[in-house]
Amino acid sequence: VQLQASGGGLVQAGDSLRLACVASRRTYSSHVMGWFRQAPGKEREFVAAIRWGSGATYYADSVKGRFTISRESATNTVYLQMNTLKPEDTAIYFCARGNYYDTVASAYKDWGQGTQVTVSS
Repeated sequence: VQLQASGGGLVQAGDSLRLACVASRRTYSSHVMGWFRQAPGKEREFVAAIRWGSGATYYADSVKGRFTISRESATNTVYLQMNTLKPEDTAIYFCARGNYYDTVASAYKDWGQGTQVTVSS
């Protein structure tokens, strides 16, 4: 499967962005879709995840209350609505698909190419 992420950009602190990730093949109820991010010189870190079947969501503490992950089954699309963005949110954001929920990147076997989010102060 190919995952195509989009929606990144350059914004100011306090602004919002919505990222989208479209899967080239059907995502099944057993799948988990996740968003990770990687800032320069840092390791890839978990941001949010959603169970495709139940819609249960999970967030990193750093984004809880500001980011919302959602899915649209008909189009195999997962979204990440990012509000009240901070300069520390600056990173390349990756979407990923796995067979179970985890906050560790290695648990996800399919990855998109990433989209850059830059938040200026």
